[in-house]
Order: sequence, then C-alpha cells, then structure tokens
Amino acid sequence: MSAVTERAKTAERRGEAPRAWLDGVNPATKLLLALILSVPLLASIDPVSAVVAVALQVLCVPLTGIRLRTVLLRLLPVLLAAPIAGVSMLLYADPGGTVYWSFWHATISDASIALAVAVSLRVLALALPTILLFGRTDPIELAAALAQIVHLPTRFVLGVLAGTRTLGLFLEDWRSMQLARRARGVGDRGVIRRFFSMAFVLLVFAVRRGTTLATAMEARGFGAPGTRTWARRSTLSARDAVAVVGGVLLIAVALAAAVWAGTFRFVWS
Repeated sequence: MSAVTERAKTAERRGEAPRAWLDGVNPATKLLLALILSVPLLASIDPVSAVVAVALQVLCVPLTGIRLRTVLLRLLPVLLAAPIAGVSMLLYADPGGTVYWSFWHATISDASIALAVAVSLRVLALALPTILLFGRTDPIELAAALAQIVHLPTRFVLGVLAGTRTLGLFLEDWRSMQLARRARGVGDRGVIRRFFSMAFVLLVFAVRRGTTLATAMEARGFGAPGTRTWARRSTLSARDAVAVVGGVLLIAVALAAAVWAGTFRFVWS
C-alpha cells in the first residue's frame, strides 16, 4: 500500500477529507495567519466583530479538509469554558445602564452583560482559527518551517517536534487506562475521582516519557552545536500569499462590521 493511500485512510478515520486547499499552505504561513486573526481581536472587544469573524471562519471550513462535525467536537471544550470567562465580566465589570442585581462588589448591569457576551464570543473567535489552521498540520513540516523559514533555534524546534509527536501517545495512554479500569470493574463509578486519579497517572507517564525522550535525543546528537540539515525542505509559494491576503480581508471585514454597527471599541477604552 502506498504512503499516499495510507495517509488518505488515516485522514478518513480522523474525520478529515483526504485533500484540502489549506494543506498546501506552509505551516509558517499558518502561524502568521493565526496572529493576523487573533491580535486585532485581542485589541478590541465587542460582540459584532467576534460574531462576524466566527461566521467567516466557519465558511472557510471546507478549505481546511476537516469536517464540520469534527470541528465542533474539538471546539466543545472551548464552548464549555467560554461562559466561565464571561462570568467575571458579568459580575465585576464597571456597571453601566440599568442595574439588575448587586451584592457587595458584584454588580450585574447592562454594561456588564454586554461585556460578558463580548468576552465569551471573543474566546470562540480566538480558539477557532487554531483548530482550523493546525488541525491537519504535520508536526515534521511544522518543525521544518520553524527552522528554515522562521529561523528559530534548532533545540527549540526539535523540542516542539518531540512534544507534538507525543500528544497522540497521551490519548492512547488515556484510552488504555480507561479500558484497564473497566476490565477490573472500577471504571463505572466516581467519574470525578476517576478523572483526577487518571490525570495524575498520565502526568507521571508524561514526566517519565519526557525524561527518557530528552536523554535519547541528547545521545543521538540532537542538541549538538553547528549547522543542521533537514530531511524536508520548507518553501513558500503563491498559495501562501493568497492565504495571508484572505486572512487580512477576513479580519478587516469583521472589524469593519463592528465599526459600521457602532459597537467597536478598544479593550483599554
């Protein structure tokens, strides 16, 4: 079986399409796109720009090769955490307009409600580009781009590569522990207690694996000084320029919509 066929079947099992337009974009360009789509949203705070940004990013899902269902599943933890980020704004933001409830330092008013909604939507708008841009990125290609195009230190790049490649092992360890506990009849009760105990075991596994991996990499000369060669060559193409222009247009439309609606304001104002 060829490597292309094997990669296509692996992508299909992960809920991804075999080919996508974004696959031809250099990982270094994806990092730049993540900054383009994130920094302007961090500098401003309003619900309109966040909603428009999320809507436009959802329209770009077919370009990523990731199924919408897979995107929603990966976004689920963010969807659960986003309201938590808005609670502090809801209770402790500067009051304005009608005050609905007040107790000690906590006050719920029209201004705090609007700010809480804006912050929650901001969390989604910042998390979604990361899922779309790096959901199918090959760690080896990312390392090659960081070293050859971004020109980051070799030790840092190899450390990022090693850490990225071990993420899948954590998922396999978690599934193995779940199956082992169920086989022993202790995996169906105490969900919260089971989660923290398994998380501690996984932390121990991570420390041991990281120590072993660091020693092995040092023994093989990965930390040696001097110019290093790379098995894969990372280059830029016209598709990268198109992707950057598209990202700039996307965030510009989102901010322009907020200005047109009269809701745009800087985060420090």
